[in-house]
Amino acid sequence: MKIGVLSDTHIVSLAEGIKLADELLAGPFADIGAIIHAGDLVIPEIESCFNSLPWFAVRGNMDNSLVTFPDRRIIDCQTKRIGLIHGWGAPQGIEQRVLAAFSADSIDVLIFGHSHQPVCKQVGSVLLMNPGSPTDRRYASCHTVGLLTVGREIQGEIIVLDR
Repeated sequence: MKIGVLSDTHIVSLAEGIKLADELLAGPFADIGAIIHAGDLVIPEIESCFNSLPWFAVRGNMDNSLVTFPDRRIIDCQTKRIGLIHGWGAPQGIEQRVLAAFSADSIDVLIFGHSHQPVCKQVGSVLLMNPGSPTDRRYASCHTVGLLTVGREIQGEIIVLDR
């Protein structure tokens, strides 16, 4: 199963959400089966832009009004467990903070956001992934999203967008 991974979209209008979704679904997310969003959606309607794909999200620091989204969650996908959290604080040390937030849990992947800096690397037995941001680079050199392939093995990939 392929999963599109987003974070820090900071979408402020439905029209902006539709434009982003159309771009991603025609490109890197063309054959995905679900979406995972690591927070800072800003408007919850962005979910409706992705053709009713299964959608999993957490609340980011810009999502104060989205009380229906949890701050942290674990998603069971086939035989794998995916931890999902937005993250907090300065970019320095964020990986250690989010890993510590799941230290008591058995997970195979940990997806986070907040820093806008893409990361995809193995840390011990956990694949650590921050998809960056498709809309707001901040400190990153380009706009990015993530692709997660879940099967017997888990593979993660950062996709650079041509924006």
